Amino acid sequence: MSINFHGTGVALVTPFDEKKSIDFHNLEKLINYVNENGVDYLVILGTTGESTSLNKEEKNKVIKFVKSVNNNNKPMILGIGGNNTDMVIKQIKQTDLYDFQAILSVVPYYNRPTQEGIYKHFKTIAENTDANIIIYNVPCRTSSNILPETVLRLANEFDNIIGIKESSGNLIQILKIIKHKPKDFYVISGDDSLVLPIIFSGGDGIISVLAQGFPKHFSNMVDLAIKNNMKESWSIFYELEDMIELIFEEGNPTGIKTLLKIIGICKPYVRLPLVEGTKKLYQKILSSYERIINTLK
Repeated sequence: MSINFHGTGVALVTPFDEKKSIDFHNLEKLINYVNENGVDYLVILGTTGESTSLNKEEKNKVIKFVKSVNNNNKPMILGIGGNNTDMVIKQIKQTDLYDFQAILSVVPYYNRPTQEGIYKHFKTIAENTDANIIIYNVPCRTSSNILPETVLRLANEFDNIIGIKESSGNLIQILKIIKHKPKDFYVISGDDSLVLPIIFSGGDGIISVLAQGFPKHFSNMVDLAIKNNMKESWSIFYELEDMIELIFEEGNPTGIKTLLKIIGICKPYVRLPLVEGTKKLYQKILSSYERIINTLK
């Protein structure tokens, strides 16, 4: 399958049952739901997928299962990252990457490396795999921000570093990358709230959390933006705006799993140290959901 990460990627949750075991039945339901409603590609075992709460065996089962259900229907990205460079490389080499078009690798967290340390982290990974790499910058989680100069240095030096998922929330920083990046380097929004400004500034789309709750409407909004239809894309965004805020009000993926429970896709269970959404959040999301489905036909 050719590489194409324009449009709407969806950061899939990992559904759990009452015993906090992986709920493969509802994972299949979720994959089919987003695939049938317009998303362009799937991202598994990322932040939203609670990858840090899954053991190696569980991750391998998820990988195998998603491959089977997707059946090469949509391009796929697999999350493999960490703050131990050697362990990241080892994990990449031990993982069956067949059917995945890229890996999504987070900027190292906790260690708080310098820009040179971040550069050498991704340089070393790129030199030890043929896999395509998308850098994941999410400073609110990692306390480590990869600056545009470092991103561009990596983008220009390594053919298999093909893009960045930018979740810094710093639009000026993102614009600098877009302005100076190589032609085929993807700049992908990691913030649902910033997807349209990034696309209209020359970015390629989004890896979204909310898109699995509203795959048809969210994908349509992104497609309209890519076609430079500002009026209609912003119109959809403003209908979804309050839901974007609500699903992060008590953390991710707590909020999106609450929405998916309301829709009937999966249960709201998460693994500690995350906790399920409160009744107050449930009512807020339910009210917003009912308004949206009555507005966006």
